[in-house]
Amino acid sequence: MDDNDPAVIDRLLTRPGRWAVVGLTGNTARPAHSVAVRIRDDLGMTIVPVNPKGEAVHGEPGFRTVGEVPGPVDVVDCFVNSRRVGRVVDQAIEAGAGAVWMQLGVLDRAAAARAERAGLEVVVDACPLIELRARLRRGWRLEPGRTPPLSPPA
Repeated sequence: MDDNDPAVIDRLLTRPGRWAVVGLTGNTARPAHSVAVRIRDDLGMTIVPVNPKGEAVHGEPGFRTVGEVPGPVDVVDCFVNSRRVGRVVDQAIEAGAGAVWMQLGVLDRAAAARAERAGLEVVVDACPLIELRARLRRGWRLEPGRTPPLSPPA
């Protein structure tokens, strides 16, 4: 696992999907709280809170583990300590998720390699909102209620 593949990031930010946000709680001081609502509102994704209490957040029912989330999960967005993310990645693999996104400061190369070997797309040590902003500066357009289509710079 080397640097993040920009094509993977592009796909994850533009393909409509269901994001299990691990570490998302009602604590408004935590980055997961604001990032998750922007993933939902700006990118048009469905968010699923995953936290130890199974707490509902942003009006969405919560679950205690990725494995408890009913139905398909396209992206497992990891807001957990790097020492704990390996277990979350293993849950994502077992649940048949399509991708794992480890947030800024979250990095476990062994877990990322396991996910890639299992066929998941992987992003490490990155924030989807920062990646989105960079792409918007390069000419992406946001349309209300839709994921941002990639368009050539104006």
